[in-house]
Amino acid sequence: MRLFGRKGDVEDDGIAAFWAWWEGARPRIDALVAAGDAGGLAAELGPMVRAVHPDLVWELAPGKEAAHALVVTAAGDAELRPLAHRWARAAPTGDLLWEFHPSRQASSRAQELTFEVGGVEVSVGKLVLGLRAPLGAARVDVAAHHPIFGELDEDDRMEAALLALDRVLGEDEVARWVGEITAVTHQPIDAVAAVHLPAVVADLASGYEEEQWALLEGQTASGAPLVATARHPLRPVDFPLFDQHVMVTLPYAHRDDTGLPAGESVEALSAFDERLAGLLAEPAAAAVLAVHLSAEGHRIVHVYADPDGDAADRLRELAAGWPEGRARVDVTGDPAWSAVVPFVT
Repeated sequence: MRLFGRKGDVEDDGIAAFWAWWEGARPRIDALVAAGDAGGLAAELGPMVRAVHPDLVWELAPGKEAAHALVVTAAGDAELRPLAHRWARAAPTGDLLWEFHPSRQASSRAQELTFEVGGVEVSVGKLVLGLRAPLGAARVDVAAHHPIFGELDEDDRMEAALLALDRVLGEDEVARWVGEITAVTHQPIDAVAAVHLPAVVADLASGYEEEQWALLEGQTASGAPLVATARHPLRPVDFPLFDQHVMVTLPYAHRDDTGLPAGESVEALSAFDERLAGLLAEPAAAAVLAVHLSAEGHRIVHVYADPDGDAADRLRELAAGWPEGRARVDVTGDPAWSAVVPFVT
């Protein structure tokens, strides 16, 4: 049985209320699942998920360890992904009947699954993929083809392709490793069965098992040189609860003719980087350095943190000790990591 929630009106609260309700409603839900009552389940679960957020999507699916899985997902909406993960973090411990997930999970029986899109049944086992891994990219581009795509309009084709990829690879892994997705009506040359995608992704991922950083050069809006160091790959899905953006701006006193740090400022910035790395290594910080860049006499550091941690306060303390001028710390909510979107890979 597969059920999907519907998008509703705005109402932004409800995680605690959801799980309080679940505790009391659990016997009714169990009975409805046993009876195969899709309408009854929709009536019970739909309003409660919409109370968490109207744009979250819910689904019942076979569990990995339990008999059933309740999935409440952002369905690719980066703004909502942290909320879905907080919903799952607050869930009760799974048991033999239920487990809970903030994203669609890969199925070991993906090729046997079917679902309906646009009034047409889609069999995952008939999906084939044209795959292309651009040189140096941390993603694989996918052209998805299914025999029934000719019967669907463009939006339904894309929805079917995304749902099938989620079943084959898992929703978070699609966000992590799949780049451009197209749903095509003609089979690509050298197409492979979709069930082979996990092996392709595993091979790609093996090249990024250790932390890596990219050194980038560019220009500011005024044309001044800019040097940036960015985590590579840089993807919000890797840190779904880190939706607090902490931007630290450090003015440096010693610069060369292009505005980049020189002399004593290089040493001061290196010392700051070491203290920052030590701070972020502490579990209580619950934060990650995404990017830092230097240009026009300023070092700008972009950190993303779980707002339930103490990273923002610790970074304020660290910045207060900056010796070459008055440092600035700005803290905002940024679940989509929009402040560093040029560096997201």
